[in-house]
This record gives sequence, structure tokens and C-alpha cells, in this order.
Amino acid sequence: MSYFMNSNDAITGAMLTVGQLNRAVSELLNDEFGLIWVRAEISSFTLSAPGHGYLVLKDSSASVKGVIFRGRLQSAGFNPVAGDQVEIQARVSLYEPRGDYQLQIEVMRRAGRGALYEQFLALKAKLQSEGLFDVEIKRLIPVQPKAIGVLTSPQAAALHDVLTALKRRAPHVSVVIYPTLVQGKDAPLSIRRALAQACERQEVDVLLIVRGGGSLEDLWAFNDESLARDIAASPIPTVVGVGHETDFSIADFVADLRAPTPTAAAELACQPMAVLVEKVQSLAQGLLRAQYSMLEQHALRLDQASRRLISPSQRLKYRADALSWLVKRLKNQIPDIKRLQTRCAQVNLVMKKQFEKILTHKQHRFDVAGSKLVSYDPKAVLERGYAIVTTQQGQVLRHANQAQAGQELNILLGQGKLQARVLPSQNPDA
Repeated sequence: MSYFMNSNDAITGAMLTVGQLNRAVSELLNDEFGLIWVRAEISSFTLSAPGHGYLVLKDSSASVKGVIFRGRLQSAGFNPVAGDQVEIQARVSLYEPRGDYQLQIEVMRRAGRGALYEQFLALKAKLQSEGLFDVEIKRLIPVQPKAIGVLTSPQAAALHDVLTALKRRAPHVSVVIYPTLVQGKDAPLSIRRALAQACERQEVDVLLIVRGGGSLEDLWAFNDESLARDIAASPIPTVVGVGHETDFSIADFVADLRAPTPTAAAELACQPMAVLVEKVQSLAQGLLRAQYSMLEQHALRLDQASRRLISPSQRLKYRADALSWLVKRLKNQIPDIKRLQTRCAQVNLVMKKQFEKILTHKQHRFDVAGSKLVSYDPKAVLERGYAIVTTQQGQVLRHANQAQAGQELNILLGQGKLQARVLPSQNPDA
């Protein structure tokens, strides 16, 4: 949401927070200026841990803060220091958390070298559009080269650095030097001729194109378009190590591998002898283990074959022993009929005794229960002279007070029934 109608209008709308205000100012600065070029002197420069640069730019009357991110700083091709005169292409921005106005730098070059840098960028864009920088066309650097070629000046310190690194790292690898100029107007053609010679002779497995550090003008030979195309077309894999770690040339981008320094180029071109010795020892141990394993397998097969090679008499003896064992086992499986019959008779006798004992116990319990049942029978009681008196409705009378004068009652005797009528009581206290 923008709070500005144009650069001359005042802020309109609702009450703003500080964050909203800074965001609106940031949008206004971006829209108003876009990408601009500024010439200035670096007053201070600080490199952060991630590789971003923070600097203060000044002239005779003012100063402004700036930031250049790591990728842009590496593309600059030099290490900025206080006092450098530079030309920068930047966006005007606002660091919203603090409200600081600053320049976000996209391109930085030394003042007075703008023309060369523009040529560099134009050629880089051209070759990149043609696919000369594509990873897919890069050749693999041999892991164990037999011979390494070095394209550089015989008087250059870079040659000494490379030879020292190769002697220390891989003294078993042959080195072929292809002398060439590495600086000046004749250097591009000289390098191309040395490269052509190496490709024609085909005596090395990888080519190192190296040169020590220098100014942009000193390294300009490696920004030649024809040289770049020759390096890209080389049938021999190439490693380019030109200048220092922050120096970039067109040759770096078209090479199969870019090294930050000449020494690093030598280290990337071959493995240390110690690593190769370790690999050989590992392979030798693996071969020895494989031989032992093969011998053990053949010995096992021989043992198995030997066990199968027995004489007919041994085979018959083995079969006779087996038959004897089977007969013995069969005898052990035949049941002992007499023993089982005796056991069966014993079990039968025990079961008979147990059955008689249980039957006697059950009969006794039955007799006891029958006696109790007879004693509890109401008819047996009636037979002894007792009677049961009930009302016409069947209610049993247990007390004389339950009967009323003139009431008809039923009397159940041991033998037969009687009907009676209750007479008035002669005893008033009854």
C-alpha cells in the first residue's frame, strides 16, 4: 500500500507506524531512482563473515553507506580498500529496521577502467549466450594423469609455484612446459600458439594455463575472445588459474575447471602420491582377500568331493550299519503285548474297586435322603393322629383365635376329611 501520490505530494491516508513509513520511503526511493551510476572514493570497507562488503562512499562534500553482496563483490575482480576511486552501479534503498539510507551495489569497478570492464561484461554475456560456459560441455579432469602440461611464462613466479606443488604432491607425474607470454598485446596470440602446440602434440592429459596476480590491464590477455574460443575447443581438458582468488577472467569461465590460484591449479590437476599409494595398498589387500576366499572355496569343494569318493566295501559297511540301526529302532517301536495285558488287568481291577466304593457311598446317601423325606411327609404326621384344619378358602389355622363362631372348617385326617362348624366358646378367656 503506497502513501505517496508523487514526489511532491504529502503522505495521505491513515496514521502510519514507523515500519510503514520506512517501507513507503523505500518504495519511493526505488521507484524514483532505479539503477544509477555513482563515482566516489571508498572511505572505509568491511568484509563480513559470509563475504558481503559494507562500505562508506564519499566525495569532497558528502558520504553515503553502501552494501555489496558476495557474488557481486567477487565479480568486481579486485579487493576494495579505503582510498580506492570507484565507479558503482547501484539502487538507492532504505534499510527499513534502522531507517538508514544506503546504496545497494550491483556493479563496482575501479574509476578510469570502465571501458575495459564494459568490454569484459559484453564478451562474457556474448560467450555465455553461445553456451561456452555451460557445465554440460565441460570435460572431466583426469584423476590420475600421466603427464601435465603447463602454459605460462618461463620467468613467471607462477611456474615456480606450480612445479613446487607438483613435485610435492605428485613427483611421479611428468610435466611438460609450453612457454608463452602472459602479459602485453602479443600475449593472447602467444598463448593461443602454445595451446595449439600442446593440442597437436597430444603428450599430456591435462593443461594448466596459469599466471600470477596483477592489475586488470596485466591480466587482460586472458579476456581475449579468440583465446577463449580456443580454450573452449581444446581436446585436452584445461585448468585455468590466473591471478588471485578474487580475480576473474573470460578464460576462467570457458575452461573445464577454474582454480583460484596457480598453486591451486596444480593441486586440482592430480591426486597426492600418498592417496595413490593408499589406493594401491587397498586394492592389493582386496586382491589378497579375494585370493584367500577363492582358495577356501576350492578347498571346501575338494573336501566335499573327497567325502563322496568312498570304496564299495565302505559303502556296504555304511549301509549295513544303517540297516542295523533301523532294525534296532524298529524293535524299540514294537509294543510289549504281555506287559500291556498285565497293565490293563491291573487298571480294570482298580476301576472295579473304585466303582464299588462309589456305588456303596451313593446308596448310603440315597437311604439317608429317603428317611429324611419320609419324616418330612405331612401324611406321615397325620397318620400319627394329627389333623390339619383349614378354612373354606384353604387357609391353614394354627391358633384357635383364627376361627370365628359359626365358621365352617375343613379337617384333614390321616384317613379322610371332615367338615365342622365352630361353636361359641364357653370360656370367655379362651
